[in-house]
Amino acid sequence: MTKIDASSSYHNAGRDYAGEVWADDYVAPSAPASGGRAEPLPLFPKAAPAKPYPLEALGEGLGAAARAIASKVQCPESMAAQSVLAVAALASQAHADVMLPYGQTRPLSLFCLTIAGSGDRKTSADREALWPIRKHEKQLRTRYDEAMPQFKIDSAAWQAQKRKIEIDNCLGLEGRKAKLVELGPEPRRPLYPFLTAPDPTLEGLNKTMVDAPASMGIFSAEGGQFIGGSGMSDDNRLRTAAGFSRFWDGEQERRVRAGDGVTILEGRRLAMHLMAQPEAAGGLLRDKTLRDQGMLSRLLVAAPDSIAGTRLYRSTSASDEEQIRAYGALILYVLETPWPMAEGKRNELLPRALEMEPEASLIWQNYFNHVERQNSKVGDLEGVGDIASKSAEQAARIAGVLTIIDDPYAVTIATDTMERACALADWYLQEALRLHGASASPALISADNLLRWLAERGAGTLIAFRDVMQFGPGSLRTKAALDAAIQTLISHGWVAETSAKPRTIKLLAVPS
Repeated sequence: MTKIDASSSYHNAGRDYAGEVWADDYVAPSAPASGGRAEPLPLFPKAAPAKPYPLEALGEGLGAAARAIASKVQCPESMAAQSVLAVAALASQAHADVMLPYGQTRPLSLFCLTIAGSGDRKTSADREALWPIRKHEKQLRTRYDEAMPQFKIDSAAWQAQKRKIEIDNCLGLEGRKAKLVELGPEPRRPLYPFLTAPDPTLEGLNKTMVDAPASMGIFSAEGGQFIGGSGMSDDNRLRTAAGFSRFWDGEQERRVRAGDGVTILEGRRLAMHLMAQPEAAGGLLRDKTLRDQGMLSRLLVAAPDSIAGTRLYRSTSASDEEQIRAYGALILYVLETPWPMAEGKRNELLPRALEMEPEASLIWQNYFNHVERQNSKVGDLEGVGDIASKSAEQAARIAGVLTIIDDPYAVTIATDTMERACALADWYLQEALRLHGASASPALISADNLLRWLAERGAGTLIAFRDVMQFGPGSLRTKAALDAAIQTLISHGWVAETSAKPRTIKLLAVPS
């Protein structure tokens, strides 16, 4: 049985839950700069350091793989862990759902978001984690290429025979019916040979899933393309978020369109892992529409501290390669294990329910209560209440994923597995708290946009108010918006107003 460090877990219900998260969050006031002038105050609060990811809680196979990927690629361990856990969810979600103690089932689907800057090796980490998926997709393409020629022949023959029956004037109504029954249904094209897509629209995903595998994933190391794509535009954001939330919930997807008619998707599963830079991810996480709709509360978010500057060259170790190969074999075994399908359906899942062992159920209930006690307006989880309300469910889903990865034929969730899953869910909840503490209001974001624009012109720059309105950031081209941003920068010591007519401001310092 794997022993989990309980220092940040739900076991010690009497301790201050958020105390360790915020112990190092205090930032001392800046000392006066040379000449007696105080340094400008930062616009955004400083985030507490990211806590180490509990790799041991992933289990022997997944945890060792995440550690090996982090070592080989030289990326943060939480980044590698996110990639590995998301792939495990994609491989597992077709096989089972998790049965919660109060009798409802939930999919094993996980939606992960990893926030990291350019050059932090997001693509390299994801490539290592996804290699078994790519290998399985290659096998699917081989089968697809082999099946397509026969499908085209069968389809052409069926269409020709159907036309012949329809125009045969010697057949009466009943005779034509009998011939069409004898002809049988139209041949179905082979399922599309892929499990993942980088940035689909909800409409495209729904349309594709009619003839695609029943279990799919959205995986992109350039998540900004998805976040900034047409599906997340102002006109489509709410509809897209609602659609993906339904997939996360495992609900039936219904689509009614004038051209395509009615499409009903039953028994489908969708996993997600987006890796995005801080600016793109920040816009997503600050979006009030997405938070109110519930999409953000469904995300497992990690924002590791960059390790750039410490990644001196070293050769890949044989041990790391061995662990990554073993992980790949584990994922491939789960992928190649037959999926449970509804009778007579080729891509409609009928997953079995994973029940919790009695002790595992008690552990889950304890974690549920631990989170709920603090999820009040004055509790330690204030500000992330929507995320906290789904933390216990996330723990149950993660437990199901870990169970299926260990044994795709399992029917129960063991006590040790649930304990590890709760430790992981607890880490994600603390990460949400940490990121919320460093979040900024829209007013500060606008001020920062102005500051960055001014900084391109250098410290000491004098610029007229009307020039900022004409050439500055698009969001600040109204007098009220620009006034508010300037006042914020003045109060923080970044700019000074040097002239009233014409109104002119001066940049006093350039942010690092």
